[in-house]
Amino acid sequence: MARMTAARAAVEILRREGVTAAFGVPGAAINPFYAALKASGGIAHTLARHVEGASHMAEGYTRTRPGNIGVCIGTSGPAGTDMITGLYSAIGDSIPILCITGQAPTAVIHKEDFQAVDIASIAKPVTKMAVTVLEAAQVPGVFQQAFHLMRSGRPGPVLIDLPIDVQLTEIEFDPDTYEPLPVYKPAATRAQVEKAIGMLNASERPLIVAGGGVINADACELLVEFAELTGVPVVPTLMGWGALPDDHELNAGMVGLQTSHRYGNATFLESDFVLGIGNRWANRHTGKLDVYTAGRTFVHVDVEPTQLGKIFAPDFGIASDARAALELFVEVAREVKAAGALPDRSTWAGAAQEKRATLQRRTHFDDIPIKPQRVYEEMNKAFGPETRYVSTIGLSQIAGAQMLHVYRPRHWINCGQAGPLGWTIPAALGVAKADPEASVVALSGDYDFQFMIEELAVGAQHKIPYVHVLVNNSYLGLIRQAQRGFDMDFEVKLEFENINSPELGVYGVDHVKVAEGLGCKAIRVTDPKELGAAFEQAKKLAAEFQVPVVVEAILERVTNISMSGTNDIGNVVEFEEIATQEWHAPTAVRTLKA
Repeated sequence: MARMTAARAAVEILRREGVTAAFGVPGAAINPFYAALKASGGIAHTLARHVEGASHMAEGYTRTRPGNIGVCIGTSGPAGTDMITGLYSAIGDSIPILCITGQAPTAVIHKEDFQAVDIASIAKPVTKMAVTVLEAAQVPGVFQQAFHLMRSGRPGPVLIDLPIDVQLTEIEFDPDTYEPLPVYKPAATRAQVEKAIGMLNASERPLIVAGGGVINADACELLVEFAELTGVPVVPTLMGWGALPDDHELNAGMVGLQTSHRYGNATFLESDFVLGIGNRWANRHTGKLDVYTAGRTFVHVDVEPTQLGKIFAPDFGIASDARAALELFVEVAREVKAAGALPDRSTWAGAAQEKRATLQRRTHFDDIPIKPQRVYEEMNKAFGPETRYVSTIGLSQIAGAQMLHVYRPRHWINCGQAGPLGWTIPAALGVAKADPEASVVALSGDYDFQFMIEELAVGAQHKIPYVHVLVNNSYLGLIRQAQRGFDMDFEVKLEFENINSPELGVYGVDHVKVAEGLGCKAIRVTDPKELGAAFEQAKKLAAEFQVPVVVEAILERVTNISMSGTNDIGNVVEFEEIATQEWHAPTAVRTLKA
């Protein structure tokens, strides 16, 4: 048998589980692991500037390609607590990442040793497993179990905490005979799928709601095939956006209180049957449940059995991985179609597309300062269907989801449940690291951008190019809009006169100077007519210098983005002008019918 340190055994397992990249920050209590990482080779490490940033990089890396598992590494104490936000974001969206932390020696963990904290207890609520390994001989088994858990059932993150003496202890371990554990995924039965299709066939106006689980299961082609076989329109959730192309004839648009389309909500409210696959009925998708569920029959397919009935009781629930379920849905639908027993849905599907052509939001404005809608219009022109968009939260993300177009799975990469400010920069770096040939475009408001702005230096140091669109109104825009209900505008203004950049007026932080100071390129745009040229220039600069390039659009201070203030998808307020002429929405998927 081969003898090696437990740290080296852990690294060898990472390699055999398919890990080729890691993100982190070394420190005294994790240095033995880093020594093993260096000695083993084969895993490229990206040095973050903040350990939370490393966790979001790992998230972006995982979310980019099927099968990826991002790894983030930090030392003891605050490194682990810094990564809790990344773990929370990952578990909320069913994203497998592995967080590895150092720890004080086992003999003094309980003695308030320097940077000794019970990180396993802290991380437990936001992981599938969080464990401090106290016996070196258990390290291989713990790592093997970690990968099994991350991939099985509903995917999610794991934290492994390694005391420094455990890392340094030699153990017997033969990496050449190591094998990953089989992955467990529940699978639908034929009887279940036949019943669900029977319920679908009995309806008149059915919809499919496709969630992030469809993308996680790499089942998007099956989803499209099933929709085309049955002729049923599809509503992608925010996490399922891209599961079928935006311009597909069966794409009915998104539904919800915020990241939704006028036509998506209108079509949903006319439906009488909903088949949800790999979705969790998120509250910003459903709004008031009495409105959302009234007059509709629901079938829910989810990989996690306890998810069925968690938000509301479906009429029929199926515990199944989305891919396994859709394989059967396609098989049964083919047979039913061959028998001539599938209803003709063309009138219903055509009505959904008619709404797409009539219920549109205006994007074309020539105002100075720039209206945000124009930014997304120009992004649609400048960035093609191969673009991987990355965003987190705020009015920028909400308006982007309403107005941008996504045509492929994993090309809208968004933290849906947690929504931490600062997520976008490190996540975009993780995405670009996972797919170096991709066109990666991040979207942030000014506050999200400032939260983890230091991570731009990671892109400069490690030559990770991408384009970052920064819409700057010097406001906490989403919170300001929410405060309208309280008749206040309190502690949400970021404005000040920057004595070093008086040309900014009250817009405060000079993001161009900061980005350039961190080794990146940056362009500021104040005229909407210059946006297109700026985006083209940004792409060229990113390719030439291999660094992140920021395009800052100076927006009007206040824009209210369409959303419901009453938690009702039937009562979304259109604060801005809607499209009434074709030129109002020139990049809409369907030409406007006035």
